[in-house]
Amino acid sequence: MDTNRRRFLRRIAIGGGVLATGLPAFASHFSISDEEMDRSVAVEKAGQRFNMCGYAAPKIETVRIGVIGLGQRGSEAVERLSYIDGVEIVALCDKYPDRVTAAQKTLERMLRPKAKEYSGEEGWKALCESHDIDLVYTPTPWRLHTPIAVYAMENGKHAATEVPAAKTIDQCWELVETSEQTRKHCMMLENCCYDFFEQLTLNMTRQGMFGEIIHAEGAYLHDLTRDWLFNKNAYADMWRLKENESRNGNLYPTHGLGPIAQCMNINRGDRMDHMVSMSSNDFTLNDLAKEMAGKDPFFNEYVDKPYRGNMNTSLIRTYKGKTLKIQHDVSSPRPYSRIHVLSGTKGSVGKWPSPERVAFGHNWIKKEELDDLYKKYSPPIVEHIGAIAKDVGGHGGMDFIMDWRLIDCLRNGLPLDEDVYDAALWSSIGPLSESSVAKRSKTMDVPDFTRGGWTTNKPVDMTLNGGATTGVRTIKPLLKM
Repeated sequence: MDTNRRRFLRRIAIGGGVLATGLPAFASHFSISDEEMDRSVAVEKAGQRFNMCGYAAPKIETVRIGVIGLGQRGSEAVERLSYIDGVEIVALCDKYPDRVTAAQKTLERMLRPKAKEYSGEEGWKALCESHDIDLVYTPTPWRLHTPIAVYAMENGKHAATEVPAAKTIDQCWELVETSEQTRKHCMMLENCCYDFFEQLTLNMTRQGMFGEIIHAEGAYLHDLTRDWLFNKNAYADMWRLKENESRNGNLYPTHGLGPIAQCMNINRGDRMDHMVSMSSNDFTLNDLAKEMAGKDPFFNEYVDKPYRGNMNTSLIRTYKGKTLKIQHDVSSPRPYSRIHVLSGTKGSVGKWPSPERVAFGHNWIKKEELDDLYKKYSPPIVEHIGAIAKDVGGHGGMDFIMDWRLIDCLRNGLPLDEDVYDAALWSSIGPLSESSVAKRSKTMDVPDFTRGGWTTNKPVDMTLNGGATTGVRTIKPLLKM
């Protein structure tokens, strides 16, 4: 089914007197020239519909959740969400029925009622069509994130989707348009925005401790090769390895990007203007594929593929003249890092390599001084739920803080910290980086998904005004059963 955007772009092409068959291919969905794409963006900026930034949906006393995708991330989400008061997990869905059965056992162990079951290739559609669900929570392979989120919103549900929320610019616009039209939230589950140091530095930024942020850096550097990409029991149907063999760019930009984008008030006072991206060659994936195939014929089909380069580096400039550097490498043997760098007119911060660091001059402050900053500037959400989050777990607690905050906002009718414009923009760096890499690091314009709303949108609110009413069930000992 065509989206309004696809129809609009076709009208632009036809109205310009150019036959689509005579134009170079754009992505894989339609044909349109760069000039006409620029014209379409100009129209989009002038025609914003309902603004979802700062939107407070009607309160939901008990949030009924359907979880689609019950692999590692999904099964962990079922357990975490079970701790939160005001939640009912009413539906479970996965392509593989045995995963649904395993999730039911988790609900039983967490003293939760049995959920309705959906399975099969398109079981998620029936779940989205159900009339007893408020929120569709989606930790599936990337290709399903946008289709499920859009279908959920079209069927009257809020959508929470794992990262990235979209794989193409067209999908990014589809998320934005559907959220605006249905007035349903679409939150990308960017858990790294809720890590403890990232929240500390966001709140310190809000308090003016670093002055004006001039430059920031983020990354996803995580060696996934043997344990994940080439593990037959890790990603269903080897879907993530296939992503790495068919695309070349920053495939996973949002973990490093989300926290620094919030600190720089992107979409809320500034916007990304343009970017360039460069990738190295692949020096590891094809070699490993050949090694694995020599041991197991299963991997023969993954030999001699156009794998993406090991390291991708993308540079972004904002409308107000600030810069961001985002990197991606999941195939080199190196320690895990998301890099988290902020450079301001009064100070700077850094994370990875550890320990976490803050400076207000030439030298990093001492650990005792950093401890004092944690006590003084940790935001209210950390003070309220941080200790419990560490006990529940999920990447040190940040997963649980994210889940709790989402539910508390829905129950109290509060705006979300991460809205659909963030989901679209942060995800768009993936396809934009691919286009730039394919064109010898050509500069790419970054779409303004807010259509000018960034000039008046308010920064993320860290005060918990009107919220913090959602409790947590004290059933931790049951985890040992």
